[in-house]
Amino acid sequence: MSTPELKATLTLPQTTFPMKANLPQNEPARLKQWAETRLYEEIRKARKGSDRYLLHDGPPYANGPIHLGHALNKCLKDFIVKSKTMAGFDAPYVPGFDCHGLPIEIKVDEQFGRKKLEMSSIDFLAACRAYAQKYIDLQTSQFVRLGILGRWEQPYVTMSKEYEAKTLEIFYRFFEQDFVYKGLKPVYWCIHDRTALADAEIEYEMHTSPSVYVKYALTSDPAALDAALSGKSVSTIIWTTTPWTLPASLAVAFHPELDYVALEQDGNTYIVADALAASVREACKLQDAKEIARFKGAKLERAPFRHPFLDRSILGVLADYVTTEQGTGAVHTAPAHGADDFYTGAKYGLDQTCNVDNTGRLRNGLPEYDGMTVFKANAPIIELLKERGVLMGRNDIYHSYPHCWRCHNPVIFRATEQWFIEIDKKMGETTFRQLALDEIKNSVKWDPSWGEERISNMIATRPDWCISRQRIWGVPIAVFLCNQCHTPLKNAAVNHSIVSLFEKDGISAWHTQEVEQLLPSGTKCASCGNSDFRKEMDILDVWFDSGASWHAVMAAEPEIAPPANLYFEGGDQYRGWFHTSLLTSVGVSADHKAPYTMVGTAGWTLDEQGRAMSKSLGNGVDPVDIANRLGAEIVRLWVASVDFREDVAASENLMQRVADNYRKLRNTFRFLLGNLNGFEPEQHSLPYEDLLPLDQYMLARTRELVEKVSGADGKGGWYGDFQFHRVYHAVNEFCIVDLSALYLDVLKDRMYTFAPTSIARRSAQTVIYKIAEALVRLVAPILSFIADEVWSYLPADANRAASVHLTHFPTPDEVAPAIPALLTEWQKLLQIRDEALKALETDRKAGRIGKALEARIEIHPTADLAPMLHHFKSSLKELFNVSQVEVTENTANGTIQAITLPADGTKCERCWNYYADDGPDHVQPFGPWPKVCGRCAVALEQMGYER
Repeated sequence: MSTPELKATLTLPQTTFPMKANLPQNEPARLKQWAETRLYEEIRKARKGSDRYLLHDGPPYANGPIHLGHALNKCLKDFIVKSKTMAGFDAPYVPGFDCHGLPIEIKVDEQFGRKKLEMSSIDFLAACRAYAQKYIDLQTSQFVRLGILGRWEQPYVTMSKEYEAKTLEIFYRFFEQDFVYKGLKPVYWCIHDRTALADAEIEYEMHTSPSVYVKYALTSDPAALDAALSGKSVSTIIWTTTPWTLPASLAVAFHPELDYVALEQDGNTYIVADALAASVREACKLQDAKEIARFKGAKLERAPFRHPFLDRSILGVLADYVTTEQGTGAVHTAPAHGADDFYTGAKYGLDQTCNVDNTGRLRNGLPEYDGMTVFKANAPIIELLKERGVLMGRNDIYHSYPHCWRCHNPVIFRATEQWFIEIDKKMGETTFRQLALDEIKNSVKWDPSWGEERISNMIATRPDWCISRQRIWGVPIAVFLCNQCHTPLKNAAVNHSIVSLFEKDGISAWHTQEVEQLLPSGTKCASCGNSDFRKEMDILDVWFDSGASWHAVMAAEPEIAPPANLYFEGGDQYRGWFHTSLLTSVGVSADHKAPYTMVGTAGWTLDEQGRAMSKSLGNGVDPVDIANRLGAEIVRLWVASVDFREDVAASENLMQRVADNYRKLRNTFRFLLGNLNGFEPEQHSLPYEDLLPLDQYMLARTRELVEKVSGADGKGGWYGDFQFHRVYHAVNEFCIVDLSALYLDVLKDRMYTFAPTSIARRSAQTVIYKIAEALVRLVAPILSFIADEVWSYLPADANRAASVHLTHFPTPDEVAPAIPALLTEWQKLLQIRDEALKALETDRKAGRIGKALEARIEIHPTADLAPMLHHFKSSLKELFNVSQVEVTENTANGTIQAITLPADGTKCERCWNYYADDGPDHVQPFGPWPKVCGRCAVALEQMGYER
């Protein structure tokens, strides 16, 4: 039999854990395994009876594939749910989908084109439902692909019959408690989508508007204002950026307390606010005008003016909202096209008729602009002002302007009959608005903290909530209106029957059944006694839909009853889901409380240049594409690497960098597993006090990491604070600095050359096992795939759960006892090691040594460090990775010194260490091998080799 090579006697790492992850192939296989073993359901069983932690899912809109913002949102939620589960909480996750609303209607319109005109309302609703279901199915598969665990087989969808009925139930609570009214008011109106919009559906974008200064001639005796004006030709000047509203102009508003001046030039006198006179002179070419009178705005109340181009008298009115920030101090007032204008018009009894139809076309006007859409009408109206000699100034202004957040077209204010919820409704000793503000301040934690001020300001300043939309795909405002006096029928029994009908047949029932089928015989109007009714066909604002989820989802299941521990979405939801959920719950829930106790907010996803992602820029990052090419773990690790509270950057380049970090982490796990070959934890683990000093130190460092990541009790730490980026960076640093660069590097001599069953090697394996077992649990919420994969490769343990996701976080005490002095001592040792490594590198560059094992190091310590170095002397050779270490006398200058010298003696051909020829472990023949050190000889004998 031939003599084996000496290197064949080394105990090298062995594991079947693959080096290459092949994530695009292996992740789907693991997802299949999770589905087959019903992992989510098993987690629920394992945590049954534990304290509950409920993250209530804000529903993404089901109208397309997911984008990176979706991935950021859902991965963060998955981190939270999994970390709470591993902290011992019962943390169910019920995903949701928002299905009603305009975007789907528009897509179905485009899909059917002119065929839509031939479709019944029922067929159209069915087409909308099918379109939404298509994307629910697609998004579900994409979220599952990212490793998001949840109740995907039974999500909540806002178009389900049960949800629609529950939404209507919440509306009826508001309706029956007198929060709801129908009234004529100016609301944001999208002429492109032909519907009213709530404040939550408005985005401000830059827009170019025509800016005009227009003369309104005074038609009464100007001497009534000031004697100096007697006999003068007097006008006021208004400024507007919406010339299309001038046909609706019925008044000019002045501030009662402001000073107004009369400026005369070329025989004409103009009244403007004193504070704005200089800018008006410039804009209207009145530089030579002289002030001839001055008076308070209060004197202009009910002064009559002439409309600039219509045969109409314009009333002077007073208003506190007139400011001196811009314009002239005289505000043209069109009650049909502005909130302030509307209320001023009501105060002064002005006509509030709106002559702009739902497509944005002007009606009942002059031939120059009649029938034109509002924005196209600007030009001919400006031309008309020129012709009438009343245009005093003209330019363009580029400014922030309200846009529809769905179609991104500019919107208008338009007075229409809409359904509203009264925000200042009395509720006991307070109001609805104040109660909501109190809940924001006293009952909810906001993360980031600025969220409290943001939503408080929105609630404090918001108008009544416009809840009606002039569309079809949504929950109807299922109210019956008297055909004689138009009073809504308020009958709780009737309302209850409609809710039951919706539970059975969904919203389609409102479109298929006639009034006579829906109302009990003999139903009469409480106001006029009439028995002839019609159905309201407007639908509820979709934000009312999603805002009712606390009732439709949480309150419907005792296990997830409100309040939720967390609502977590993007910053836009302060005006959306956070906002409407708060209002619906405070308004009509049994306890009038917020539906959540904490609200978290994620930033926006941007490219590396800080630009929003868009198709036109081609800078988007598709999470599904990344998952299919690099792996879902890379998307998840990217999410963990950023501080979600800020806007976050993503690009192909950044994803590749994250993939590199993933490979390093995977290699660390592989090295740990490889060195656990042949280790049986129950049989081979050593007690802490029997571990070698370096091994004890590494457990102390692992304990430190565990305490930071999951807290002293395994329920807090960075995971408890949702500081996932800190978890990522700490784990990454631990793997690179503590493990790869230190522990696993210096262990190689012990792990490879000592006998497999030696105490020193078992000491290292005990610690490697503890580190691997703790580390895999720490990363499981973030790196769900590799954590479960590593878990399955750990040495067998009869008590181990089938999946890492069924376990708990490690606690610090589970890893190692707390010995702060140990960490302090080793920090000093590692500083000395740094000095030794510098000395080795200097000599290596100078050619005095080759590999570190060819050297011995003399340490000249300071007096305070000498006792410690002597105490740890047996660990220094391994720590410095050299053949010999000698601790000598104290240095004279008080600074520790590390001196490198060639190693003494002969090189062992098995471990490559040098041993003094006259030492106890000197190199000599062993069996067929000529040069084996005494230490390796002992190892070979223990392995069964003979001398």
